[in-house]
Amino acid sequence: RVLFRSIKENQDDEALKQVCKDFESIFLSIMFKEMKKTVPEDGLIEKSTGTRIFEDMYTEELSKEVANTDEGLGIADMLYNQFKNGYVNW
Repeated sequence: RVLFRSIKENQDDEALKQVCKDFESIFLSIMFKEMKKTVPEDGLIEKSTGTRIFEDMYTEELSKEVANTDEGLGIADMLYNQFKNGYVNW
């Protein structure tokens, strides 16, 4: 019974860590897209819809990679600690 509880807590911890990393990834994606809006698009060739879709997909993947590194920005770790220590209730 104690082993089952330990396994369950470990699974819950891993799920909480993943959700926090997913949140950081979404945050980064929004931040990168807003940053990209500040760069002028005064090129000679207009971007196609396919190019814009590809750039959005690239931004999302880049956000996931940054969030899933050991440190990321640290937002996921801060959220995890807040939830784990009971500062935030579900």
